[in-house]
Amino acid sequence: MKAAVVGSFDAPPQYADFAEPQPAEHEAVVRVTAAALHPIVRSLAAGKHYGSVAQFPFVPGVDGVGTLPDGTRVFFGATHPPYGSFAERSLTAANRTLRLPDNVDDGTAAAIMNPGMSSWAALAERAQFQPGESVLIQGATGTAGKLAVQICRRRGAARIVATGRDQQALEHLRALGADAVIPLTQDRDALVQSYRDALAAHQVSVILDYLWGAQAEALLAAIAQKGLQHVSRRIRYVQIGSIAGPTIAMGAEVLRSSGLELVGSGFGSVSMERIFAVLAEFLAEAARQPFQMAIQTAPLADAGRLWNAGTAARLVFVP
Repeated sequence: MKAAVVGSFDAPPQYADFAEPQPAEHEAVVRVTAAALHPIVRSLAAGKHYGSVAQFPFVPGVDGVGTLPDGTRVFFGATHPPYGSFAERSLTAANRTLRLPDNVDDGTAAAIMNPGMSSWAALAERAQFQPGESVLIQGATGTAGKLAVQICRRRGAARIVATGRDQQALEHLRALGADAVIPLTQDRDALVQSYRDALAAHQVSVILDYLWGAQAEALLAAIAQKGLQHVSRRIRYVQIGSIAGPTIAMGAEVLRSSGLELVGSGFGSVSMERIFAVLAEFLAEAARQPFQMAIQTAPLADAGRLWNAGTAARLVFVP
């Protein structure tokens, strides 16, 4: 079969022949019809994700859309290396598939499920979000962040604060449901004050962070309190992505002086069973009322050429 094949962490995948997947017990071969290039897919293929394993060659891709042997059209999660979803055929298991509603097309399902899961799972499983609470979304101008704004609104957030560097994209977030925006282009002191003002004015209880790095340090500095007479509000800070940097420096006083609860959300912190339960909820909501998302489709044969192409749309490859 044809597939995008990763031969090393130092180069984009190449379109080439690859061995047919051989299903183990409880697995099935799925004929892939669409697979999206999510940030986690790039990160795994570059050896930069905690889930990366240096076993070459392998097919990248953590999920996709396809048909099972009985013809059922499904969203699926790939089961194990070396068979990812960027191929004509891949492997999946019954507990890693969701039947697709007729009104959700293949490209949309492939593009939307992974970024939608990132905030839906963070809210439901890690933050234990309740309707009426307010949320700050750190790094909201990317694909996942834009979906997060829409998801928080539909899940009943009282107020939504969105941050990002692109001023035009920030203004667009207001149309998607954000009540306030914070530009990340400010100097550090001004940024810390902007965070502090927003946290207080909107009574933020949950933070979804797609950035980490220096912006997280500034946000945590805004959460820290001075003095001995205050009573801090509980804030659940959920770390989802690290686009701005993999590490931060944080003083111990941040945790001791505030109501901060710092957790992560991703593969490993949430079980695969719960992830697919969350995805089923998200899929039902997407079928009920579509989410706004920019999608660009391309032939799988162009994966290597487009692998590092900058685009505001989520790139979906079609075998």
